[in-house]
Amino acid sequence: MLIQPDNTAFSYVRAFFSTRSILKNNDNIRDVLAGELNIAINEIYLPIQKHTNNVHILDTDHIPVIADAVITKKRHILIGVMVADCVPILLYDNVRGVIGAVHAGWRGTAKQILMETLSSMQNRFGSVSEDIAVAIGPSIRQCSYEVDEDVRNAVMEATGEGNYYSVKGNKYFIDLSDANRIQALIMGILPQNIWQSEECTFCNPDRYYSYRYSGGSAGRQGGFIGMW
Repeated sequence: MLIQPDNTAFSYVRAFFSTRSILKNNDNIRDVLAGELNIAINEIYLPIQKHTNNVHILDTDHIPVIADAVITKKRHILIGVMVADCVPILLYDNVRGVIGAVHAGWRGTAKQILMETLSSMQNRFGSVSEDIAVAIGPSIRQCSYEVDEDVRNAVMEATGEGNYYSVKGNKYFIDLSDANRIQALIMGILPQNIWQSEECTFCNPDRYYSYRYSGGSAGRQGGFIGMW
């Protein structure tokens, strides 16, 4: 199944989040997507994700590099990120024709990977915050994501105060989806231009892969966007 956010619904844009029904544990994501979308495998670009704040600007060279975000103005290329509890985020500047895909785990969120990506869109392509649509896909939510105090503090330092975390006794629970929404707002993204999934990957193991639910052996779903 493909989840298509309505704020990126343009005739020449393909933007979606996948569920576990699309991918099996041992599937090659590029093969599956090429078949599902009727595109060539070399029209799909996935970075090598390492929980960094590296933003790759995709131009002519399609060799995968270590990065947790990709932005481009190229057409006929699908960019994406793979997740299994982390937050997949899609970006689209309809005015300048710029797209982006971001992988934000707690480390990436603490390193402000989304904010770095938005800054890169502005600096490289002249994007303006008010023109950028942000789609935040399914991820583990505050109800199920217990972290230690150091993780909570790292994300809070990057994000500021907000209702994206809670303390229950000596336990800390955090919502990376909400933290990234706040970071998008800090960067000037308009609230009405943000689409956010309410689903928790941990609470819906039949629908999504969850690293925590499976004890670390999960497959992956993803977020993908391209212009044609």
